[in-house]
Amino acid sequence: MTAGELWRPASGCGQWCLPAAAGPAVPPARRAGRLLGVLGMVLAGVGLAALLPVLPARGRRAALRGWARGILRALGVRLDVHGRLPRRPALLVANHVSWLDILAVLAVAPARMVAKREVRGWPLVGPLAAAAGTVFVDRSRPRDLPATVGRVAAALRAGHPVAVFPEGTTWCGAAADCRPARGFRPALFQAAVAAGAPVVPLRLRYRHAGDTTTLAAFLGEESLWRSVRRVLAARGLTVSVGVAAALHPAPDGDRRVLARAAESAILLTPTRPARPAVVAPAGADARPLPMPLGTVRPVSADPVAGARPEAAGPEAVLDLAA
Repeated sequence: MTAGELWRPASGCGQWCLPAAAGPAVPPARRAGRLLGVLGMVLAGVGLAALLPVLPARGRRAALRGWARGILRALGVRLDVHGRLPRRPALLVANHVSWLDILAVLAVAPARMVAKREVRGWPLVGPLAAAAGTVFVDRSRPRDLPATVGRVAAALRAGHPVAVFPEGTTWCGAAADCRPARGFRPALFQAAVAAGAPVVPLRLRYRHAGDTTTLAAFLGEESLWRSVRRVLAARGLTVSVGVAAALHPAPDGDRRVLARAAESAILLTPTRPARPAVVAPAGADARPLPMPLGTVRPVSADPVAGARPEAAGPEAVLDLAA
């Protein structure tokens, strides 16, 4: 793998992962109404982008939550939430299935997102993303990764929750062999360690007419418009957001252990809330710690070396994304 591919992981998903039949569709007139509602909310986002910088933190979060929930309603997508978020600012990490994931996360936990640099230039959406404090990542420049980790850590220290999709790409959410080969990238987990912030795994699942579905997945070479049209036509689509137990890294915790624990919490645990867990540092002499049901219990590992963003050289850059 070349340095430029560090933030360009690939899943094994394609058109074959999508349902052959989407089931009963809403009438064309209703689809048109949904589309008009979505366009209205997107245009409202332009005004919101101008308003966000002058709003207090609580007002910004409420405005973003209301905007995201408004778009989901316009699309005809029901939001189902399990569990509660901690009061402390946290690094929110979620599996990545669809463009709808961003709206689902913002509707539950208005946070600063980590997004690719290209989003900044998107019409309508780009200005709103910038105004909301999005941390933009240039995936073609892996040497910039330590600086990105530093910006995320700074946001967490300043009291801002940050959300990221550490798989780095979308997948259908159904077949295990379709997942990105390297799973959760641990780089940005270092920001939580550096800031002493909890990591909260969010489990995203989509259901259609009561059954788990890949209908909302946004995969491979498919165009965004085609995916949007499929969602607009769907009857009874639900996105479920399950808040797993918070993981509390020790000051010298291992980001790789933290990433594995978060990944296990998302892939293996039910959506009901569990007790908080602590990711211990290497060699810690401590009693067994409570973990979410089904997660991999962190064990002793080598201490993180050269992981501080301000001190990392090219080798550490590659290591951060490993």
